[in-house]
Amino acid sequence: MLNMLSKQGIKTLAFVGLILVINLIIGTPSALAHHPLDGAIPSNFFEGFMSGLAHPIIGLDHFAFVIAVGLLAVLPNKLGLIIPSSFCVATAFGTAIHLASIDLPLPELIIAVSVLTIGIALALENAVNLVLIVVVTAIAGIFHGYAYGESIVGAEMTPLTAYLLGFVGIQLVISAIAFYLGSLISKKSAKKTSLRLRFCGFIICGIGLTFLSNTLLG
Repeated sequence: MLNMLSKQGIKTLAFVGLILVINLIIGTPSALAHHPLDGAIPSNFFEGFMSGLAHPIIGLDHFAFVIAVGLLAVLPNKLGLIIPSSFCVATAFGTAIHLASIDLPLPELIIAVSVLTIGIALALENAVNLVLIVVVTAIAGIFHGYAYGESIVGAEMTPLTAYLLGFVGIQLVISAIAFYLGSLISKKSAKKTSLRLRFCGFIICGIGLTFLSNTLLG
């Protein structure tokens, strides 16, 4: 009996913790979504790495998306971790596109729409189509990575490499934690899991709508 209570307590705490993290995203001022070095270009490995670690976190739209892809990976029966993996790889590709001076159309708008879209996908009751979600998250990842690239334009190779390692690594860690917590609560009841993940999806939708409104209305 004690063991059952312990397991249920862990699951409950994990779920509550996840909700608190997502709510912190909503409550944090959008002004924090700037370069962690206050606009300065990283000049060494340490600065590049720390900037890469910080950027997906202080950018609230990016942070919400990374959490969402981790939670979304819980829904498919097999190979769910392909979803966050494809996103993270695509962000590195998107940064490379920016560094190559290739312009992508309306990046802020598409990033906001991507957050809203993945929130809707998470809020849907039925399991997602794995192939479709992988394609959508990969395309979104290119635009998120394109936005990351703005902070590293002009940097030398060492801080640039560190920056890429930093933001790809932190995204993998965040999405893996979200996936683990989502999987943890899913073991108790499929019905309860669906409701909880859908609730997280609605929160992500709210974040996406907020950024979309700010982008459209200026």
